[in-house]
Amino acid sequence: MAGNGATIDPSPASALARAERFIWLTARVLEQRRFAYHFLAGGSDPVETALTAYLNEDGGYGHALEPDLRGPLSQPLHTAHALRVLDSIGRCGGLRVERMCRYFTEVSTRDGALPAVHPSQRAYPAAPFLPIVDDPPSELLATGPVVGLLHRNQVWHAWLFRATDFCWSAVDTIEKSHPYEIQAAIAFLDGVPDSTRAQAAADRLGGLVREQRLVALDPDRLDQQPVAPGYAPGEHHFAYDYARRPDSLARRWFTDEEMNRALEHLAAGQQQDGGWPITWQEWAPGTSLESRPIVTIEALRTLRAHGHPIE
Repeated sequence: MAGNGATIDPSPASALARAERFIWLTARVLEQRRFAYHFLAGGSDPVETALTAYLNEDGGYGHALEPDLRGPLSQPLHTAHALRVLDSIGRCGGLRVERMCRYFTEVSTRDGALPAVHPSQRAYPAAPFLPIVDDPPSELLATGPVVGLLHRNQVWHAWLFRATDFCWSAVDTIEKSHPYEIQAAIAFLDGVPDSTRAQAAADRLGGLVREQRLVALDPDRLDQQPVAPGYAPGEHHFAYDYARRPDSLARRWFTDEEMNRALEHLAAGQQQDGGWPITWQEWAPGTSLESRPIVTIEALRTLRAHGHPIE
């Protein structure tokens, strides 16, 4: 029986047991604590304590919390990552999140949106697919998930009003797109209060995803599936990448058969060492090692959310 400090002891074939060993062998303390919270009846306090190690005085997060950005300085992507962690343990509120919102206000662009990477990153290593410019543009990629989570947790802050207006404008004007932008859009729509407008916008995006072949519906024929420009070879996106939870607005984009096929593909992606691989470009050995436990936890959470067996 699993509990604090306990380990899982199911059959050797269990995906969860294999993943647990992988986590203890390779993961940072934060991901070890997150795994314990989600799968071993661990507490939320240890997760929050581990997350604090990445917190800076400006209320943002740094220290390579998001592994593809290195260095100690706060960045929007790091802080968005921290927000997702807090949301996953039911701690998305209070003074910590208020300080995050103040940080978002400080680094936001003229229209109240977030850049993917603040120019301060120039002093430290960063993935080549995260360009650093002096006057970074507003990015739905960075802003949408943050705004969606804040709305879903009923967090109110002055910055949020302008950021929400930006997201609506960005979502409503999406035409030619790519998977990560669509994921950011659906993360926004899943949390925003105007559910009627969100549903209509999501239905339109679902049509674009199919028309532009931004989802691999047949995992057995990936050689016939195009990869978005600028993505790594074989960096495909599947139904579960858009609908991480059954209650996501993106779930309506896919039939039960399509979703089940995607989940079977996700389950089959677990590697011999018990972890799941990253699918994006590997540009440094350490970043891949740090990212795989994060991907592994999210794979398990997705499978469990959709009722796919993992034990």
